[in-house]
Amino acid sequence: MGDKICGFHMKGYAFGLALVGAAVAAGPARGAPSKPTPYWASIAHDEARMRVGPSLDYPSNWVYRRRDLPVKVVQVLGLWRKVQDPDGAQGWMHVRLLSDTPTAIVRSAVAPLHGSPSDSSATLFRAERGVVGRLADCSGQWCAFDVKGRRGYVKTSDIWGATD
Repeated sequence: MGDKICGFHMKGYAFGLALVGAAVAAGPARGAPSKPTPYWASIAHDEARMRVGPSLDYPSNWVYRRRDLPVKVVQVLGLWRKVQDPDGAQGWMHVRLLSDTPTAIVRSAVAPLHGSPSDSSATLFRAERGVVGRLADCSGQWCAFDVKGRRGYVKTSDIWGATD
C-alpha cells in the first residue's frame, strides 16, 4: 500500500512521467527547422538583439530597432537562428524574435512603386533606400510592396528580401 499514489503504482507513475518527458523533448518545442536553409524571415519586434553565439550567454553584437527588417536565415541550432542582415552582418537570434512575414528593404537609391506590375503603369510613389515594406504576390520581376498601408508594385532588382 505504501508504493501507491492515488491508485497508481510508483513504477507506472514514473514510467508515465518518463514518456511525457520524452514526448515533450521530441516535439516541435525543440525548434527543429521546418524548411531548409537558407530561408527568409523578418524581425518580429521593435527591438531585437543579434548575438555572437546561439545563447543568451553570448554578448550582443547588434541591436535592431526596425520591425519587419528582412533577414536571411543561414543556419538553425535548436531555438536559435544564424541570420544575415541586408548589410551582410551575421549573428544569432532567438526564434521568438523572428517572423515568417515576407518583407524587403529598398536597396536602390529610389524605387518607383507602380500601380501594376509593369514599367508602363503609373508611378504611385517612390521609396528611398532603406525603406522597409511587406511583400505579397511576387511573380517574375515584380512584387506587391506595402509600406505602412501605401501599396504598389516594385521591381525585385530594387529590393533585398524574400524575393529569391
